[in-house]
Amino acid sequence: MVDIHHEGSCAAPIDVAFAYLDDYRTATTWMFGLAAFEPVGEQVQGLGAVFDGTFQVKPVKLHATIEITEWEQNDRIAFRSIKGFHNWSTWRFSVESAEQTKITVDFGYELPGGLAGKAMGKVLEPIVAMSIRHSDEALRREIEAHYAKR
Repeated sequence: MVDIHHEGSCAAPIDVAFAYLDDYRTATTWMFGLAAFEPVGEQVQGLGAVFDGTFQVKPVKLHATIEITEWEQNDRIAFRSIKGFHNWSTWRFSVESAEQTKITVDFGYELPGGLAGKAMGKVLEPIVAMSIRHSDEALRREIEAHYAKR
């Protein structure tokens, strides 16, 4: 099991930052390696919404169906996989100032056991670390650009 904690800030009010991350249509614009992210069914946000996602950074391609397990406006969104690649994340939002929001993410995943899982871990670990760094930068940039257009 691998757990990753990351914190960052963006120059936008909390409601703008939360709404941007809460909109599934933006996910592939900022999440490094996320090739597809689509709702399963009619519900597209909030507790119980389900999404199919594909993470692809050569040579790794992973699929997962995830469900929102926690959702509180301008506070947090948590996901947990219900099928496929076993992963979970919690995104927390807090006010640093009227136009500055702190975003904290706790992300984790679990690989299968045995030699195959160990081999996959050696390939996946540096990719995930790079993905978190690039995703944080892109998310901040995209939220700030979105806020500037308002």
